Amino acid sequence: MTEWIAETYTSDAGWSLLEDLVDVGDRMAGSEGEREGAELTRDALEAVGARNARLEAFDIQGWTRGSSSIEAGGLEQDCIALPRSPPGSVTAELVDVGYGRPSDFADADLDGKVAMARSDVPDSFDRYIHRREKYYHAVEAGAAAFLYRNHVEGCLPPTGSVGTPEDPIGDIPALGVSSEVGARLARRFDGTEVTVAVEADVHDATSRNVRAELGPDTDERVLVTSHVDAHDIAEGAGDNAAGTAMVVEIADALATREDELDTRVEFVAFGAEEIGLVGSSVDAERRDHESVKAILNNDGVTRGRDLVVYPNGFDELADLAEEVSDRFSHPASIDPEPQPHSDHWPYVQRGVPGYMMMSETGDSGRGWGHTFADTFDKLDRRNHREQAIVLAELAVELADEGFSVAHRDSEAIAADLEDADLAEGMKIIGDWPYDG
Repeated sequence: MTEWIAETYTSDAGWSLLEDLVDVGDRMAGSEGEREGAELTRDALEAVGARNARLEAFDIQGWTRGSSSIEAGGLEQDCIALPRSPPGSVTAELVDVGYGRPSDFADADLDGKVAMARSDVPDSFDRYIHRREKYYHAVEAGAAAFLYRNHVEGCLPPTGSVGTPEDPIGDIPALGVSSEVGARLARRFDGTEVTVAVEADVHDATSRNVRAELGPDTDERVLVTSHVDAHDIAEGAGDNAAGTAMVVEIADALATREDELDTRVEFVAFGAEEIGLVGSSVDAERRDHESVKAILNNDGVTRGRDLVVYPNGFDELADLAEEVSDRFSHPASIDPEPQPHSDHWPYVQRGVPGYMMMSETGDSGRGWGHTFADTFDKLDRRNHREQAIVLAELAVELADEGFSVAHRDSEAIAADLEDADLAEGMKIIGDWPYDG
């Protein structure tokens, strides 16, 4: 039966939610906007036929943006604070550490100074370096403040959180500056005194996970996930209203195919992803991990036509994704590198088979993500429709009793991270869950 394909292609369930989410405004973790986004998602899941749609609240460290500033040479420079930056003001020498590779920090004298690092790495470097890794290299080197310089042109200062699970508020003030402001600071003020200041309100807050389900009442579960929250400076369209819209679209497709499901499918839209995967970590800690057959996480879908599949070292997941994408002649690439920076990871680190699904944009790093330019107009409905068909089929295949994929032990996951040269950075930012 292929009627579901036509129904999915012509459905507006997910796309309508996407429009509603971007129109909320601020969906920062712990905000009223995030709560409204969670409620809209719950209602959308219920409307497409998913059962027991509900919200589950949990406590988080709240952070609300105040004003921020950089003064160099008597001139004010455009900037924004990085979420969970501590409030404070620093006057010190600016040191440009370029790409912010470990060697760049090791070679610089940063004690008591303001460190500035780019958001990308050179093509010759063998791995991506996360923002928080650069931040904590600066902290370890004794820097008094940190500037994160966007590599994407267009006068777009980047956002993105600092802090660790143990210490949610960072150690030193942190701000984002655009590519253009960063170039000006490096050219005119490297080695001279600048003043940086952050105002922020640190408080207790509440976030919410959205949950619903379809299929038989089995002990095993397949999780189809996304995150509702977004940074407060933009609509959060690609990151990650699109992923949450995709979860609803998959739920809509599976509601018409429920008799094909051999395993219970849970749809979960997490809160507080952007401040350290908090919602998914809370969920993963509460679960019996052996009961989760697999997780299909959507974070960055729809932004480009081609899917990018991260199977996180599970060969059976890689093979299945390739088979399903070929079935629909939909372009997809398999990236063998582990991807520890989205909501699948609290499960995968415990050995649960898990996908991260993105789409190819051709950009280096986040592209428009984490900037004012992450807006609805950047998304293509054709991409949403076609990817929904592929991902709905993939969810049905994951739930099929004929498909099996073994959990892995933590030693194997840790070895993958070591082989990908990711372990050092994860240890620095407090995301390394293993001994040693």
